[in-house]
Amino acid sequence: MQSITVTELAKLDGATVIDVREPDEYAQVRAAGAVSIPMSQIIDRIDELPEDDTIHLICASGGRSGKVAEYLETRDFDVVNVEGGTYAWTDAGLPVEQG
Repeated sequence: MQSITVTELAKLDGATVIDVREPDEYAQVRAAGAVSIPMSQIIDRIDELPEDDTIHLICASGGRSGKVAEYLETRDFDVVNVEGGTYAWTDAGLPVEQG
């Protein structure tokens, strides 16, 4: 599985970032620009994922996004797990959104 640090991700222009945490976690704080598709809904919402783009998956610390990455790899998606997740993102002082 491919992985990327939060600082490497922050340097990418226009990266597709999918936040797989639950809606309440996503509402509290998230990486700026991340789109919410909770882990529990990935199978039902798989058609919302871009097939021709790299998908960067983020959760709280990297565990759930890693599991989703493993699943999506079996479906031939180009996925990258974000190391350290949202905790690392906020600890690095990178741009966040709330609400």
